[in-house]
Amino acid sequence: MRQNKQLANDKLGSGLKSKQVTMISIGGVIGAGLFVGSSNAIAAAGPAVLVSYLIAAIIVVLVMQMLGEMATARPDTGSFSSYADQAIGRWAGFSIGWLYWWFYVLVISIEAIVAGNILGDWLAIPHWMAAFGVTFALIACNSLSVGNFGAMEYWLSLFKVCAIVSFIILGVLAILGFLPGSSTSGMENLYVNGGFAPNGGVAIIAALLTAMFSFQGSEVVTIAAAESKEPKANIKKAIRAVVWRLGLFYLGSMFVVVCLIPWNAPGLATGSYQAVLVAMNIPWAPGIMSIVVLVAVTSCLNSALYTASRMAYSLAHRGDAPKILSRTTQSGVPVNAIALTAVVSLIALGANYLLPKQVFEFLLATSGAIALLMYLVIAVTQLCMRKKLVAQGQKLEVKMWLFPYLTVLTIAFILVVFGIMAAFPGQRIELLSTLGLTVALVCIGVYLQRSQPELSAKRSTMSQKGQAKINRAFA
Repeated sequence: MRQNKQLANDKLGSGLKSKQVTMISIGGVIGAGLFVGSSNAIAAAGPAVLVSYLIAAIIVVLVMQMLGEMATARPDTGSFSSYADQAIGRWAGFSIGWLYWWFYVLVISIEAIVAGNILGDWLAIPHWMAAFGVTFALIACNSLSVGNFGAMEYWLSLFKVCAIVSFIILGVLAILGFLPGSSTSGMENLYVNGGFAPNGGVAIIAALLTAMFSFQGSEVVTIAAAESKEPKANIKKAIRAVVWRLGLFYLGSMFVVVCLIPWNAPGLATGSYQAVLVAMNIPWAPGIMSIVVLVAVTSCLNSALYTASRMAYSLAHRGDAPKILSRTTQSGVPVNAIALTAVVSLIALGANYLLPKQVFEFLLATSGAIALLMYLVIAVTQLCMRKKLVAQGQKLEVKMWLFPYLTVLTIAFILVVFGIMAAFPGQRIELLSTLGLTVALVCIGVYLQRSQPELSAKRSTMSQKGQAKINRAFA
Protein backbone atom coordinates (compact mmCIF):
# COMPACT_ATOMS: atom_id res chain seq x y z
CA MET A 1 0.00 0.00 0.00
CA ARG A 2 2.83 2.37 0.87
CA GLN A 3 4.53 1.73 -2.47
CA ASN A 4 1.31 2.33 -4.41
CA LYS A 5 0.76 5.55 -2.50
CA GLN A 6 4.30 6.64 -3.37
CA LEU A 7 3.66 6.02 -7.05
CA ALA A 8 0.39 7.93 -6.87
CA ASN A 9 2.18 10.85 -5.26
CA ASP A 10 4.84 11.28 -7.93
CA LYS A 11 2.67 10.90 -11.01
CA LEU A 12 1.60 13.79 -13.20
CA GLY A 13 -2.00 14.16 -14.28
CA SER A 14 -3.36 14.00 -17.81
CA GLY A 15 -5.87 16.81 -17.60
CA LEU A 16 -4.84 18.78 -20.69
CA LYS A 17 -7.36 18.47 -23.51
CA SER A 18 -6.34 18.05 -27.11
CA LYS A 19 -7.74 21.46 -28.10
CA GLN A 20 -5.80 23.09 -25.25
CA VAL A 21 -2.52 21.51 -26.33
CA THR A 22 -3.20 22.57 -29.92
CA MET A 23 -3.96 26.16 -28.93
CA ILE A 24 -0.89 26.27 -26.67
CA SER A 25 1.22 25.16 -29.63
CA ILE A 26 -0.33 27.84 -31.85
CA GLY A 27 -0.22 30.78 -29.47
CA GLY A 28 2.76 29.79 -27.34
CA VAL A 29 5.33 31.76 -29.34
CA ILE A 30 3.26 34.95 -29.44
CA GLY A 31 4.65 37.22 -26.74
CA ALA A 32 5.53 40.82 -26.06
CA GLY A 33 8.69 40.27 -28.12
CA LEU A 34 6.55 40.11 -31.24
CA PHE A 35 4.24 43.02 -30.43
CA VAL A 36 6.88 45.37 -29.04
CA GLY A 37 10.42 43.96 -29.28
CA SER A 38 10.31 43.35 -33.03
CA SER A 39 10.74 47.11 -33.53
CA ASN A 40 14.41 46.73 -32.54
CA ALA A 41 14.97 44.14 -35.26
CA ILE A 42 13.25 46.36 -37.84
CA ALA A 43 15.33 49.38 -36.82
CA ALA A 44 18.50 47.28 -37.20
CA ALA A 45 17.87 45.61 -40.57
CA GLY A 46 15.12 47.65 -42.23
CA PRO A 47 12.74 45.74 -44.54
CA ALA A 48 15.41 43.02 -44.78
CA VAL A 49 14.24 41.95 -41.32
CA LEU A 50 11.95 39.65 -43.31
CA VAL A 51 15.05 37.68 -44.33
CA SER A 52 16.17 37.50 -40.70
CA TYR A 53 12.83 36.13 -39.55
CA LEU A 54 12.65 33.72 -42.49
CA ILE A 55 16.05 32.20 -41.67
CA ALA A 56 15.17 31.99 -37.98
CA ALA A 57 11.82 30.35 -38.80
CA ILE A 58 13.52 27.73 -40.98
CA ILE A 59 15.93 26.81 -38.18
CA VAL A 60 13.11 26.53 -35.63
CA VAL A 61 11.05 24.38 -38.01
CA LEU A 62 14.00 22.02 -38.47
CA VAL A 63 14.66 21.85 -34.72
CA MET A 64 10.99 21.18 -33.98
CA GLN A 65 10.95 18.37 -36.55
CA MET A 66 13.91 16.79 -34.77
CA LEU A 67 12.23 17.21 -31.39
CA GLY A 68 8.99 15.83 -32.80
CA GLU A 69 10.78 12.68 -33.95
CA MET A 70 12.04 12.01 -30.43
CA ALA A 71 8.91 13.19 -28.60
CA THR A 72 6.51 10.98 -30.57
CA ALA A 73 8.81 8.01 -30.01
CA ARG A 74 9.12 8.66 -26.27
CA PRO A 75 6.66 11.26 -24.85
CA ASP A 76 8.22 12.75 -21.73
CA THR A 77 7.55 15.91 -19.76
CA GLY A 78 11.32 16.35 -19.53
CA SER A 79 11.35 16.64 -23.33
CA PHE A 80 14.78 17.42 -24.81
CA SER A 81 16.45 17.25 -21.38
CA SER A 82 15.35 13.62 -20.95
CA TYR A 83 16.39 12.78 -24.51
CA ALA A 84 19.82 14.35 -24.02
CA ASP A 85 20.14 12.30 -20.82
CA GLN A 86 19.36 9.10 -22.70
CA ALA A 87 21.31 9.73 -25.90
CA ILE A 88 24.36 11.73 -24.78
CA GLY A 89 24.73 11.20 -21.06
CA ARG A 90 23.41 12.21 -17.69
CA TRP A 91 25.60 15.32 -17.60
CA ALA A 92 23.96 16.63 -20.77
CA GLY A 93 20.38 16.13 -19.56
CA PHE A 94 21.25 17.59 -16.17
CA SER A 95 22.92 20.68 -17.63
CA ILE A 96 20.37 21.64 -20.27
CA GLY A 97 17.49 20.83 -17.92
CA TRP A 98 18.66 23.23 -15.22
CA LEU A 99 19.63 25.88 -17.81
CA TYR A 100 16.15 25.68 -19.27
CA TRP A 101 14.58 25.92 -15.81
CA TRP A 102 16.67 29.01 -15.03
CA PHE A 103 15.72 30.61 -18.35
CA TYR A 104 12.02 30.33 -17.58
CA VAL A 105 12.46 31.47 -14.00
CA LEU A 106 13.80 34.73 -15.43
CA VAL A 107 11.05 34.83 -18.06
CA ILE A 108 8.50 34.82 -15.23
CA SER A 109 10.10 37.86 -13.61
CA ILE A 110 10.50 39.71 -16.94
CA GLU A 111 6.88 39.19 -17.94
CA ALA A 112 5.73 40.14 -14.43
CA ILE A 113 7.61 43.45 -14.70
CA VAL A 114 5.88 44.31 -17.99
CA ALA A 115 2.47 43.29 -16.64
CA GLY A 116 3.12 45.30 -13.47
CA ASN A 117 3.96 48.42 -15.46
CA ILE A 118 0.71 48.21 -17.44
CA LEU A 119 -1.57 47.31 -14.53
CA GLY A 120 0.15 49.75 -12.21
CA ASP A 121 -0.58 52.61 -14.58
CA TRP A 122 -4.20 51.52 -15.04
CA LEU A 123 -4.93 51.04 -11.34
CA ALA A 124 -2.71 53.87 -10.09
CA ILE A 125 -0.80 51.55 -7.76
CA PRO A 126 2.96 50.88 -7.43
CA HIS A 127 4.28 48.80 -10.31
CA TRP A 128 5.94 46.31 -7.96
CA MET A 129 2.64 45.64 -6.23
CA ALA A 130 0.89 44.89 -9.52
CA ALA A 131 3.78 42.68 -10.68
CA PHE A 132 3.72 40.57 -7.53
CA GLY A 133 -0.09 40.42 -7.62
CA VAL A 134 -0.16 38.99 -11.15
CA THR A 135 2.55 36.47 -10.28
CA PHE A 136 0.81 35.24 -7.13
CA ALA A 137 -2.49 34.88 -9.00
CA LEU A 138 -0.92 32.67 -11.68
CA ILE A 139 0.99 30.64 -9.08
CA ALA A 140 -2.33 29.87 -7.40
CA CYS A 141 -3.92 28.95 -10.72
CA ASN A 142 -1.08 26.56 -11.66
CA SER A 143 -1.11 24.93 -8.21
CA LEU A 144 -4.72 23.73 -8.38
CA SER A 145 -4.66 21.48 -11.45
CA VAL A 146 -3.10 21.21 -14.88
CA GLY A 147 -6.61 21.68 -16.24
CA ASN A 148 -6.66 25.20 -14.80
CA PHE A 149 -3.43 26.02 -16.57
CA GLY A 150 -4.73 24.52 -19.81
CA ALA A 151 -8.03 26.40 -19.69
CA MET A 152 -6.42 29.76 -18.94
CA GLU A 153 -3.70 29.30 -21.56
CA TYR A 154 -6.30 28.23 -24.13
CA TRP A 155 -8.25 31.48 -23.83
CA LEU A 156 -5.18 33.68 -23.56
CA SER A 157 -3.66 32.05 -26.64
CA LEU A 158 -6.96 32.32 -28.52
CA PHE A 159 -7.05 36.04 -27.75
CA LYS A 160 -3.50 36.48 -29.06
CA VAL A 161 -4.25 34.53 -32.23
CA CYS A 162 -7.37 36.61 -32.89
CA ALA A 163 -5.39 39.82 -32.30
CA ILE A 164 -2.68 38.76 -34.77
CA VAL A 165 -5.17 37.65 -37.44
CA SER A 166 -7.15 40.88 -37.07
CA PHE A 167 -3.96 42.91 -37.37
CA ILE A 168 -2.91 41.12 -40.55
CA ILE A 169 -6.37 41.50 -42.12
CA LEU A 170 -6.43 45.23 -41.38
CA GLY A 171 -2.86 45.52 -42.63
CA VAL A 172 -3.60 43.81 -45.94
CA LEU A 173 -6.63 46.06 -46.46
CA ALA A 174 -4.45 49.10 -45.76
CA ILE A 175 -1.72 47.91 -48.15
CA LEU A 176 -4.30 47.44 -50.91
CA GLY A 177 -5.83 50.85 -50.18
CA PHE A 178 -9.16 49.44 -49.01
CA LEU A 179 -9.02 50.67 -45.41
CA PRO A 180 -10.88 53.98 -45.00
CA GLY A 181 -8.99 56.57 -43.01
CA SER A 182 -5.59 54.90 -43.29
CA SER A 183 -2.76 57.37 -43.87
CA THR A 184 -0.51 54.75 -45.46
CA SER A 185 -0.84 52.14 -48.22
CA GLY A 186 1.15 50.24 -50.81
CA MET A 187 4.52 48.53 -50.50
CA GLU A 188 6.94 51.31 -51.38
CA ASN A 189 8.42 51.23 -47.86
CA LEU A 190 10.06 47.95 -48.85
CA TYR A 191 12.51 49.70 -51.17
CA VAL A 192 12.58 53.45 -50.35
CA ASN A 193 14.57 55.06 -47.50
CA GLY A 194 17.83 53.35 -48.42
CA GLY A 195 16.52 50.23 -50.12
CA PHE A 196 15.50 46.78 -48.92
CA ALA A 197 18.65 46.31 -46.80
CA PRO A 198 19.65 49.88 -45.88
CA ASN A 199 22.19 48.83 -43.27
CA GLY A 200 23.75 45.95 -45.19
CA GLY A 201 24.12 42.22 -44.60
CA VAL A 202 25.67 42.58 -41.16
CA ALA A 203 22.44 44.20 -39.92
CA ILE A 204 20.46 41.20 -41.21
CA ILE A 205 22.63 38.95 -39.05
CA ALA A 206 22.17 41.23 -36.03
CA ALA A 207 18.38 41.12 -36.48
CA LEU A 208 18.61 37.34 -36.88
CA LEU A 209 19.70 37.05 -33.26
CA THR A 210 16.58 38.91 -32.12
CA ALA A 211 14.41 36.76 -34.36
CA MET A 212 15.92 33.50 -33.06
CA PHE A 213 15.11 34.42 -29.47
CA SER A 214 11.62 35.59 -30.43
CA PHE A 215 10.70 32.03 -31.44
CA GLN A 216 11.54 30.59 -28.03
CA GLY A 217 8.54 28.65 -26.73
CA SER A 218 7.74 26.35 -29.64
CA GLU A 219 9.16 23.38 -27.71
CA VAL A 220 6.72 23.85 -24.78
CA VAL A 221 4.09 21.78 -26.56
CA THR A 222 6.20 18.61 -26.26
CA ILE A 223 6.26 19.17 -22.49
CA ALA A 224 2.56 19.95 -22.22
CA ALA A 225 1.52 17.05 -24.46
CA ALA A 226 2.92 14.58 -21.92
CA GLU A 227 0.07 15.61 -19.59
CA SER A 228 -2.64 14.92 -22.15
CA LYS A 229 -4.44 11.66 -22.86
CA GLU A 230 -3.04 11.37 -26.39
CA PRO A 231 0.50 12.78 -26.21
CA LYS A 232 1.76 11.36 -29.50
CA ALA A 233 -1.21 12.58 -31.52
CA ASN A 234 -1.03 16.04 -29.95
CA ILE A 235 2.70 16.34 -30.61
CA LYS A 236 2.20 15.38 -34.26
CA LYS A 237 -0.50 18.04 -34.64
CA ALA A 238 1.73 20.66 -33.08
CA ILE A 239 4.71 19.81 -35.28
CA ARG A 240 2.55 20.10 -38.41
CA ALA A 241 1.31 23.51 -37.22
CA VAL A 242 4.79 24.97 -36.77
CA VAL A 243 5.34 25.96 -40.40
CA TRP A 244 2.10 27.88 -41.01
CA ARG A 245 2.11 29.27 -37.47
CA LEU A 246 5.50 30.91 -37.87
CA GLY A 247 4.76 31.92 -41.44
CA LEU A 248 1.44 33.58 -40.61
CA PHE A 249 2.08 35.14 -37.23
CA TYR A 250 5.66 36.31 -37.59
CA LEU A 251 6.45 36.65 -41.28
CA GLY A 252 2.92 37.78 -42.16
CA SER A 253 2.73 40.41 -39.47
CA MET A 254 6.31 41.61 -40.09
CA PHE A 255 5.47 42.01 -43.79
CA VAL A 256 2.51 44.22 -42.87
CA VAL A 257 4.68 46.35 -40.56
CA VAL A 258 7.56 46.99 -42.99
CA CYS A 259 5.11 47.74 -45.80
CA LEU A 260 3.13 50.33 -43.88
CA ILE A 261 5.80 51.97 -41.71
CA PRO A 262 9.22 53.29 -42.81
CA TRP A 263 11.90 51.24 -41.05
CA ASN A 264 13.42 54.41 -39.59
CA ALA A 265 10.15 56.01 -38.46
CA PRO A 266 10.34 57.56 -34.95
CA GLY A 267 7.00 55.94 -34.08
CA LEU A 268 8.61 52.48 -34.04
CA ALA A 269 10.11 53.31 -30.65
CA THR A 270 6.67 52.75 -29.07
CA GLY A 271 6.33 49.32 -30.67
CA SER A 272 5.93 48.17 -34.26
CA TYR A 273 2.29 47.10 -33.97
CA GLN A 274 1.19 50.27 -32.22
CA ALA A 275 2.94 52.37 -34.87
CA VAL A 276 1.02 50.57 -37.63
CA LEU A 277 -2.32 50.93 -35.84
CA VAL A 278 -1.71 54.66 -35.42
CA ALA A 279 -0.82 54.97 -39.12
CA MET A 280 -4.06 53.18 -40.00
CA ASN A 281 -5.93 55.67 -37.79
CA ILE A 282 -7.38 52.92 -35.60
CA PRO A 283 -9.13 54.60 -32.63
CA TRP A 284 -7.52 54.11 -29.20
CA ALA A 285 -4.51 52.32 -30.71
CA PRO A 286 -2.27 52.74 -27.61
CA GLY A 287 -5.01 51.39 -25.31
CA ILE A 288 -5.68 48.44 -27.60
CA MET A 289 -1.99 47.53 -27.68
CA SER A 290 -1.73 47.82 -23.91
CA ILE A 291 -4.51 45.21 -23.57
CA VAL A 292 -2.91 42.94 -26.18
CA VAL A 293 0.52 43.19 -24.58
CA LEU A 294 -0.92 42.56 -21.11
CA VAL A 295 -2.64 39.40 -22.34
CA ALA A 296 0.55 38.32 -24.12
CA VAL A 297 2.80 38.72 -21.09
CA THR A 298 0.22 37.10 -18.79
CA SER A 299 0.10 34.12 -21.14
CA CYS A 300 3.90 33.91 -21.28
CA LEU A 301 4.16 34.16 -17.49
CA ASN A 302 1.55 31.44 -17.06
CA SER A 303 3.29 29.19 -19.58
CA ALA A 304 6.75 29.89 -18.13
CA LEU A 305 5.63 28.90 -14.62
CA TYR A 306 4.16 25.68 -15.97
CA THR A 307 7.19 24.85 -18.12
CA ALA A 308 9.81 25.53 -15.46
CA SER A 309 7.94 23.51 -12.82
CA ARG A 310 7.60 20.51 -15.14
CA MET A 311 11.29 20.60 -15.98
CA ALA A 312 12.14 20.72 -12.27
CA TYR A 313 9.77 17.79 -11.72
CA SER A 314 11.41 15.79 -14.50
CA LEU A 315 14.90 16.48 -13.15
CA ALA A 316 13.82 15.31 -9.70
CA HIS A 317 12.18 12.21 -11.16
CA ARG A 318 15.49 11.30 -12.81
CA GLY A 319 17.52 11.92 -9.65
CA ASP A 320 19.02 15.22 -10.86
CA ALA A 321 17.17 17.38 -8.32
CA PRO A 322 15.91 16.86 -4.76
CA LYS A 323 13.36 14.05 -4.70
CA ILE A 324 10.82 16.25 -2.97
CA LEU A 325 10.34 18.17 -6.23
CA SER A 326 8.82 15.08 -7.84
CA ARG A 327 6.00 14.88 -5.31
CA THR A 328 2.54 15.64 -6.68
CA THR A 329 -0.93 16.27 -5.31
CA GLN A 330 -3.84 13.87 -5.82
CA SER A 331 -4.70 15.80 -8.99
CA GLY A 332 -1.18 15.25 -10.33
CA VAL A 333 0.26 18.74 -9.79
CA PRO A 334 3.97 18.99 -8.81
CA VAL A 335 3.34 21.62 -6.14
CA ASN A 336 6.87 21.50 -4.72
CA ALA A 337 8.37 22.10 -8.15
CA ILE A 338 5.95 24.99 -8.64
CA ALA A 339 6.86 26.37 -5.20
CA LEU A 340 10.60 26.29 -5.92
CA THR A 341 10.10 27.96 -9.30
CA ALA A 342 7.82 30.59 -7.77
CA VAL A 343 10.16 31.44 -4.89
CA VAL A 344 13.23 31.89 -7.10
CA SER A 345 11.20 33.90 -9.63
CA LEU A 346 9.88 36.19 -6.90
CA ILE A 347 13.41 36.71 -5.58
CA ALA A 348 14.55 37.67 -9.09
CA LEU A 349 11.52 39.96 -9.40
CA GLY A 350 12.33 41.57 -6.07
CA ALA A 351 15.93 42.10 -7.22
CA ASN A 352 14.60 44.25 -10.05
CA TYR A 353 12.89 46.61 -7.62
CA LEU A 354 15.14 46.47 -4.55
CA LEU A 355 18.70 46.02 -5.82
CA PRO A 356 20.79 48.06 -8.26
CA LYS A 357 19.68 47.66 -11.86
CA GLN A 358 22.97 46.00 -12.78
CA VAL A 359 22.14 42.99 -10.58
CA PHE A 360 18.99 42.13 -12.52
CA GLU A 361 20.73 42.82 -15.82
CA PHE A 362 23.47 40.35 -14.85
CA LEU A 363 20.86 37.70 -14.08
CA LEU A 364 19.29 38.28 -17.49
CA ALA A 365 22.69 38.02 -19.18
CA THR A 366 23.18 34.49 -17.83
CA SER A 367 20.16 33.33 -19.85
CA GLY A 368 20.91 35.28 -23.04
CA ALA A 369 22.10 32.33 -25.15
CA ILE A 370 20.14 29.47 -23.55
CA ALA A 371 17.58 29.35 -26.38
CA LEU A 372 20.31 28.77 -28.96
CA LEU A 373 22.03 26.28 -26.68
CA MET A 374 18.76 24.37 -26.36
CA TYR A 375 18.42 24.22 -30.17
CA LEU A 376 21.99 22.91 -30.39
CA VAL A 377 21.37 20.21 -27.77
CA ILE A 378 18.17 19.09 -29.53
CA ALA A 379 20.02 18.74 -32.84
CA VAL A 380 22.98 16.86 -31.36
CA THR A 381 20.64 14.61 -29.35
CA GLN A 382 18.57 13.73 -32.40
CA LEU A 383 21.73 12.93 -34.33
CA CYS A 384 22.79 10.49 -31.60
CA MET A 385 19.33 9.14 -30.76
CA ARG A 386 18.11 8.19 -34.24
CA LYS A 387 20.51 5.24 -34.54
CA LYS A 388 19.59 3.97 -31.07
CA LEU A 389 15.86 4.17 -31.77
CA VAL A 390 16.20 2.34 -35.06
CA ALA A 391 18.46 -0.31 -33.48
CA GLN A 392 15.79 -0.97 -30.86
CA GLY A 393 13.13 -1.38 -33.52
CA GLN A 394 11.33 1.80 -32.48
CA LYS A 395 8.74 2.94 -35.03
CA LEU A 396 9.28 6.58 -35.93
CA GLU A 397 5.95 8.29 -36.51
CA VAL A 398 7.69 11.59 -37.25
CA LYS A 399 11.02 11.64 -39.08
CA MET A 400 13.59 14.36 -39.55
CA TRP A 401 13.90 15.30 -43.20
CA LEU A 402 17.06 14.34 -45.13
CA PHE A 403 18.69 12.83 -42.07
CA PRO A 404 21.53 13.29 -41.18
CA TYR A 405 22.36 16.11 -43.60
CA LEU A 406 19.85 18.72 -42.41
CA THR A 407 20.61 17.89 -38.78
CA VAL A 408 24.33 18.43 -39.30
CA LEU A 409 23.66 21.61 -41.28
CA THR A 410 21.50 22.94 -38.44
CA ILE A 411 24.25 22.21 -35.90
CA ALA A 412 26.78 24.01 -38.06
CA PHE A 413 24.51 27.04 -38.48
CA ILE A 414 23.89 27.35 -34.73
CA LEU A 415 27.63 27.22 -34.08
CA VAL A 416 28.06 30.02 -36.64
CA VAL A 417 25.44 32.08 -34.80
CA PHE A 418 27.39 31.57 -31.57
CA GLY A 419 30.44 32.89 -33.37
CA ILE A 420 28.46 35.89 -34.56
CA MET A 421 27.32 36.60 -31.00
CA ALA A 422 30.95 36.58 -29.89
CA ALA A 423 31.73 39.19 -32.54
CA PHE A 424 29.02 41.62 -31.40
CA PRO A 425 29.97 43.51 -28.20
CA GLY A 426 26.33 43.74 -27.13
CA GLN A 427 25.84 39.97 -27.46
CA ARG A 428 29.28 38.92 -26.22
CA ILE A 429 28.49 39.52 -22.54
CA GLU A 430 25.31 37.41 -22.76
CA LEU A 431 27.18 34.63 -24.55
CA LEU A 432 30.03 34.54 -22.03
CA SER A 433 27.66 34.71 -19.05
CA THR A 434 25.55 31.85 -20.38
CA LEU A 435 28.62 29.77 -21.22
CA GLY A 436 30.00 30.38 -17.73
CA LEU A 437 26.79 29.08 -16.14
CA THR A 438 26.76 26.18 -18.59
CA VAL A 439 30.32 25.12 -17.74
CA ALA A 440 29.47 25.15 -14.03
CA LEU A 441 26.41 22.95 -14.56
CA VAL A 442 28.30 20.58 -16.87
CA CYS A 443 30.94 20.11 -14.18
CA ILE A 444 28.26 19.26 -11.63
CA GLY A 445 26.60 16.88 -14.10
CA VAL A 446 29.87 15.10 -14.86
CA TYR A 447 30.54 14.75 -11.13
CA LEU A 448 27.11 13.20 -10.57
CA GLN A 449 27.59 10.83 -13.50
CA ARG A 450 30.93 9.64 -12.15
CA SER A 451 29.86 9.49 -8.50
CA GLN A 452 26.78 7.39 -9.32
CA PRO A 453 28.01 5.17 -12.18
CA GLU A 454 25.35 2.48 -11.77
CA LEU A 455 22.46 4.96 -12.07
CA SER A 456 24.10 6.84 -14.92
CA ALA A 457 24.91 3.67 -16.89
CA LYS A 458 21.39 2.34 -16.40
CA ARG A 459 19.87 5.55 -17.71
CA SER A 460 22.19 5.89 -20.70
CA THR A 461 21.48 2.41 -22.07
CA MET A 462 17.99 3.52 -23.15
CA SER A 463 16.72 -0.01 -22.55
CA GLN A 464 12.99 -0.58 -22.82
CA LYS A 465 12.82 -1.45 -19.14
CA GLY A 466 14.70 1.67 -18.13
CA GLN A 467 12.56 3.87 -20.36
CA ALA A 468 9.40 2.39 -18.87
CA LYS A 469 10.58 3.47 -15.43
CA ILE A 470 11.40 6.97 -16.63
CA ASN A 471 8.01 7.33 -18.33
CA ARG A 472 5.94 5.75 -15.57
CA ALA A 473 4.92 9.17 -14.29
CA PHE A 474 3.59 10.22 -17.69
CA ALA A 475 1.76 7.09 -18.84
